[in-house]
Formats: sequence, structure tokens, C-alpha cells
Amino acid sequence: MARILDDGGDTDVLTGGGSTDTRDYGESSVETRSGGQGGCWFSCCDPRSSLHRFIVLLFMCFLGFGSYFCYDNPGALQDNFMKDMDITTAQFTYLYSFYSWPNVVLCFVGGFLLDSVFGIRLGTVIFCIFLVIGQIVFALGGIFDMFWLMLLGRFIFGIGGESLAVAQNAYAVSWFKGKELNMVFGLQLSFARVGSTVNFNLMEPLYKWMNTSYKGHTCTGIVLMIAGATCILSLFCAAALAIFDFRAEKILKKQTLGSGEKIRLSDVRYFPVSFWLMCGSCVAYYVAIFPFIGLGKVFFIRKFDFTPEGANAVNSILYIVSAVASPLFGLLVDRTGRNVFYVFISILVTIGAHGILAFTFLNPYVGMCIMGLSYSMLASALWPMVALVIPEHQLGTAYGIMQAVQNFGLAVITSVAGEIVDTGGYLLLEVFFIAWLCLSLACTVLLWLHDSSHSAGLLNMSIDDRDRWEHDKIYLPLTTLPSDDYFTDL
Repeated sequence: MARILDDGGDTDVLTGGGSTDTRDYGESSVETRSGGQGGCWFSCCDPRSSLHRFIVLLFMCFLGFGSYFCYDNPGALQDNFMKDMDITTAQFTYLYSFYSWPNVVLCFVGGFLLDSVFGIRLGTVIFCIFLVIGQIVFALGGIFDMFWLMLLGRFIFGIGGESLAVAQNAYAVSWFKGKELNMVFGLQLSFARVGSTVNFNLMEPLYKWMNTSYKGHTCTGIVLMIAGATCILSLFCAAALAIFDFRAEKILKKQTLGSGEKIRLSDVRYFPVSFWLMCGSCVAYYVAIFPFIGLGKVFFIRKFDFTPEGANAVNSILYIVSAVASPLFGLLVDRTGRNVFYVFISILVTIGAHGILAFTFLNPYVGMCIMGLSYSMLASALWPMVALVIPEHQLGTAYGIMQAVQNFGLAVITSVAGEIVDTGGYLLLEVFFIAWLCLSLACTVLLWLHDSSHSAGLLNMSIDDRDRWEHDKIYLPLTTLPSDDYFTDL
């Protein structure tokens, strides 16, 4: 493991001090080496400068590229998988369920490990290694016509995939805070969805090209092996981010000893009700998005008589729209606040989009574009809300729990969706998805009501109101602070 000597002492590049909670490399960081701005002659070398942080953000965004590209490899080749491996739709959905099952536990543990054990740098590299190994095993299962080996590969891939998303969120909070954070979350999602878009538009032509030399399951396995190159890209970005993060820590003389508060898994029971309502809204929403995308190719072929390439193109529209709209919606939320309102509107619009696809023969590009916009708005507004209700030293654990709950829902609902398609068809599946969106809407309404009655409407405040509220909480006399119920809720 690489180690770097500095000022007479050595610090591990990857492990650091373990905790992610005190590292703020934003422009507010003021403690630097004497004799210059962070000991650097150029702005791009100063961890406080916008240019340097932009470079870090670029690596941060591409960190998830390989994970998102390979996650939807099965969806882009759904009909090929079912034909080459001789499996049903229900069996096909296991490729997604086996990805999600390990993360029912490991996302939560992954967040805790980032906070307390490995530290963000080593943890991110380890998760990327799991991605690479998992994709290789997945591809070998296709080459040797072993469906069980493919499932094992997806399981290993899943161990790294969602935990990597937790690490990506933790890096974002560490380097970007305050009004920048919503836009950074949106930009990360945008770049990750570029990976999904490239997957849907590249894998079918790649399969056809390889099919001229290889046939059946062998062709499928080789195509999956080629796709694994994107996971190596993610591993490279993880190593680069570890170096950037280590260097910023040393130049700014930031301590990584934690906030002084011991992180305990038992603290989870003290998380506020508002956090658990966010989890409910999150899982009920995403189970109506990702399983639909995974099964969408055959849906568009059957209902709208699309070619395989055309079906993949329309299926990828959600990701294309998301790639453009996510940073814009993130900027909107940064400027206006009102997070709960945007989540509420997003879910309503998504219900409408599913209704268009289910009950009309309108060009499916319309429904998918609408769904892409609403999906982007929800992601930009929902995930940053966690940082408003959870203490910073527990954010890694909180994001891990949220990912774990989401993956439990995806593991179960994806398998159920495959059974519904085999027995009842795609129309029944769409009704099933709309029902889950209605549940997500109900959780959001409860979150809105709870926030208004217990937290003075913090989650739906404008940015200016939120700033004033924070100022008053710190500086006004105790008698003017919110009630004891509010602090108990926090």
C-alpha cells in the first residue's frame, strides 16, 4: 500500500484517519501551509481553489461510470439473454435481484465502514475492485453457459456497486457543502447516467458485431467481458480520488480524527421519523423506475413494434434526459430550496408518464422523456434532504441505510415484476408500478406534514428562510429557539 512521507511523518494515502466527517475542502477551508496558498504556485494545485475542486469533481463523476454502465448490461441485451441462456423473464430478473440482495445489508455496513473502519479512500478502492471481479465472473458465466455463475458474478458486482454509490455521496459531502451540494449530486447522477445511456446504445450493436464470429452464450459472455473495461475506468478514478483527498488533507492540515462523537450502529434508532419517511418515498419510487428499465426492451418491442436497437434507444431516453436535466434541477434546488415540494411534483408527473405508456399508444418517447425529467427532479431534491436531518458524522451510515432499503425493495419487486410479465403481461406490470408510485406519494405527503409540525417546515423552506432559521437557531436566546419537541425529533 502506497505511503507518502511529509513533514517528517508518514500518512497512509488510502486509509487516512478513517472518518469522513471533518474534511471540508470547500472554499471555507482556511488552514493552509505557511508561505503560500496551500504550498502551491498554481490555482489548479490548491485544494481550496474552484479549478482544483472542479478537477476532483470530474473524477468523482466518472467514479460511478463503470458501475452504471454494467448494471444495465442485462437490460440492453434482454432478448439475447433469454434466447442464448434459455431462460424465462422471471429468471432473467434474477440478474437484477442478485445484484440488489447483498446490498440489503452491505450498503448499510458499507456506509459504516466508510465512516469508521476503512475511511473513504481505501473503501472506495475496495468497492471498485469488487466491481471488476464481479463483471469478470458474470462474463465467464456467459462464456461457459453457466447461469448460476452469472448470478454469482452479479452478486459480487452488487457488493461493490451500491457501496460505491455511498462512497460517492460521502466524497461529495466532504468536498462540496452548502449551496453547491445539490448541484453536485445532480452532476454526479448526470455523469453516471451517461454510462447507462452508452450501455443501452452500444451493447446491441456490439453484440451483433461479435455475433459474426461467436454464437449464442459465448457471444454474450465475450460482450460482457468487453463491457468490464468500464469498471477498470472506475477503479482508476477511485485511485486518483484517493491521491487528491490525501493531498488536500495534508496541505490544509485537516485532521481526520472524527468529530469527537463515537459512531455507533445503535444510533440508527435515534434517526428522526422524517428520515424513515424519505426512505419509504425513495424505495417506493425507484421500484417503479429501475425494474421497468430492466424489462423495458421487450415491452417496447411487443407493444410498439420497435426493433431491438429502437427499443434500446427509447429505453435509454430516461437516462439521456437525466444526464442533461439532473444538474439543472440540482441548480434549481440549490437556488430555491423547497425540496419536499419538488419531490411531490416529481412523483405526480412520474405517475402520469407511466399512465401514458400503459394506457395509450402515444409515441413512447413522450412518456419516457417526461419520466426522465421527473426522475431527475426527484433525485436532485430527495437525496440532499438527508443532510438536513442527519448529523454530518452519521451521513455515511444514513446514506447506507437509504441505499439498503432501496435495494431490498428492488430485490423483491424486480423478481415479482418478472413473474407478473410471465403470467399477466406488461399492462398488469404497469398497473403494479403505478400502485407503488401512489405509495411513494403518500410517504411524501406524510413527510411534508411531519416536517411542518415538528421541524418548522425546514425541508420545504426556501434557501433564504433556511439560512435565517440556521442563524436564529445558533444566535437567538434559548427562549426563542424551537420547542423541545424539535430537538427530540432531531
